[in-house]
Amino acid sequence: MGITNHTKSFAPPVDSGGKQNLIGLGFDELKEALVARGLEPFRAKQVWSWIYFHGVTDFEKMTTLAKPARDKMAEYFTVARPAVSKDQKSSDGTRKWLLRMNDGQEVEAVHIPEEGRGALCVSSQVGCTLTCRFCHTGTQRLVRNLESSEIVMQVMLARDALGDWGKETRLISNIVMMGMGEPLFNYENVAKALHIIMHGEGIAIGKRRITLSTSGVVPMIKRCGEELDVNLAVSLHAVTDQLRDEIVPINRRYPIKDLLKACRDYPGVSNARRITFEYVMLKGVNDSMADAKQLVRLLRGIPAKINLIPFNPWPGAPFECSSWETIEKFGDLVNAAGYASPVRRPRGRDIMAACGQLKSASIRVSAAERAAIDKIIKEKEKRVEGMFSEPT
Repeated sequence: MGITNHTKSFAPPVDSGGKQNLIGLGFDELKEALVARGLEPFRAKQVWSWIYFHGVTDFEKMTTLAKPARDKMAEYFTVARPAVSKDQKSSDGTRKWLLRMNDGQEVEAVHIPEEGRGALCVSSQVGCTLTCRFCHTGTQRLVRNLESSEIVMQVMLARDALGDWGKETRLISNIVMMGMGEPLFNYENVAKALHIIMHGEGIAIGKRRITLSTSGVVPMIKRCGEELDVNLAVSLHAVTDQLRDEIVPINRRYPIKDLLKACRDYPGVSNARRITFEYVMLKGVNDSMADAKQLVRLLRGIPAKINLIPFNPWPGAPFECSSWETIEKFGDLVNAAGYASPVRRPRGRDIMAACGQLKSASIRVSAAERAAIDKIIKEKEKRVEGMFSEPT
């Protein structure tokens, strides 16, 4: 089965007419919004359940509310979703949505199905402020942070599309903050969105089923653990500062030593709850047996597993994927040292939905535009270096 485009099955976005969208409001904020319009405070629990447990968007269907209350809700509020610019399905079942927000900016969200469950990869920014050399999103300029509502709406739109409301066995059982952007550079909105997603009387995806991935924003890692207590994944990808400076430029600000100390201090980390270190396998760059041995030395004492990621190509990418034989040998050495090192099976490559391939369609890249990509990367690296030179 090839790529399937489902775009036509979605209606165009509805103009809210100045009505307040309730998506993205915390429970107390929702209550305040209802009370401000003359509705009783106890209605907040009813509305919250209809929105986040049942997935209802039509106030008329919120039948536990009296008719006058439903009419008032419809007059002042809306329960909106982003518009779907493109909906693609991979030959392996992975599904990717290009979502257009109210201001016309677009982000991508990806559902990776497994038997009886599935993970939704969620974006936190339009574009990305980082310039990781192996990442397609890194060639796109940072446009803006996503609001908490726009993060939650990705989950809700995916559940709409998959028919995943009110089911005991969920198609979306896990959330991974691994889409476009660096979540810890948009922490306030990400945290608010995740609290809504974790709320026990709504979407109710627990903290043990949520993973936040960071490229290494060291000062925010402890706060993330204390306030969210979600699983942590760290994009490591290199075992020396010299190489990591080049392929993950944030390392120039927060080098490996500081990053690993933050990981050792991550609240709640234990052998039962390990940190995942993501390591993309780049041919001839970071895939030698010496690299594998150094990786083991670096992580000594940290409850961890290493996620080996075969490099997923994109147009004009400057790297190649390590051979399967090399990946297996690398993994065997790390496994022998006591660290689980599963190889992440590439999913959705045929629709550019695999790890490191997400990029808004508004800035699609062809091979002929490689020179423009290099220019963008160089300009961003200069800005990043300038940011790093500022006093803390």
